[in-house]
Amino acid sequence: MLERKPRKDRTEVTFVLPADRPPGPVSVVGDFNDRQPGTHTPRPRNDAKGAVTVGLPSERTHSFRYLAAGDYWFNDEAAGDQDGPNSRLRT
Repeated sequence: MLERKPRKDRTEVTFVLPADRPPGPVSVVGDFNDRQPGTHTPRPRNDAKGAVTVGLPSERTHSFRYLAAGDYWFNDEAAGDQDGPNSRLRT
């Protein structure tokens, strides 16, 4: 799930993983972090979901995927759009 908060100079996007996400570490890997695993790692929330917030330039389209342990890649169904194998979001 994605949560967006428009700010004056950017959009804060919170990437939220369900409580039943794959076990082990998960990273948000996208064009906004040079596709580097480990840069944006969701942390547990009180509701057992994992979340990480990233400030992204507004009025742009970004592509991303999640990478879990064991080289398991998966998309965010809430993104609503795909770019080949990637999820896509508009800020």
